[in-house]
Amino acid sequence: MIDLHYWTTPNGHKITIFLEEAGLPYRIVPVNIGKGEQFRPEFLAIAPNNRIPAIVDTEPADGKGPLSVFESGAILQYLAEKTGKFLPADTRGRAEAMQWLFWQMGGLGPMAGQNHHFGTYAPEKIPYAINRYVNETNRLYGVLDRRLADREFVAGAYSIADMASYPWIVPYERQQQKLEDFPNLKRWFETMRARPAVERAYALAAQVNPQPVTDERSRAVLFGQTAASVRGKPA
Repeated sequence: MIDLHYWTTPNGHKITIFLEEAGLPYRIVPVNIGKGEQFRPEFLAIAPNNRIPAIVDTEPADGKGPLSVFESGAILQYLAEKTGKFLPADTRGRAEAMQWLFWQMGGLGPMAGQNHHFGTYAPEKIPYAINRYVNETNRLYGVLDRRLADREFVAGAYSIADMASYPWIVPYERQQQKLEDFPNLKRWFETMRARPAVERAYALAAQVNPQPVTDERSRAVLFGQTAASVRGKPA
């Protein structure tokens, strides 16, 4: 059984997509990040960066008791290796998938995240910051569009690279992007959206968090963190 400590963010969606695709038994443990639940000591014990998602595998392969994993990319890799699914076994195929997983973790996610922050959440709209991250998101969309010009999925076969990237494209309108400008990406996006496991993952998100709220209190919790946060004392 996988205990998934989860909230309804792009990084959270990555893991529910994998679990639904793999048919691996799991249990959702909601962590409402707008209410500061990520600072609870029991969550910090498995996720030292105070971020969702994190998992606890109650039946790891080594049989030595529960194993916790944090960071969405590491979780995807761990689950792929555990199940033998969605990560090629051959050297070159694995390298392709892992490169694009790291591309998402180091590029698409952080840049789109800053796009969301300065364009939607920041109390002061700073044109330079907004333009910087909208443009960089646009560049990354172009990279992905070019990659998908001659293949159905990001690494060729459907893999954790697709599961990692798709949730960060879902809010494309908020990111001030037009899918029509990226025909290969648009085709891939529509293919991903139509997958039954993806549909189930997003339906689950609507059940866990039916009325997303970002008010002044939640903004302070989400964006006012300092070193005190990792000591279990939110700023």
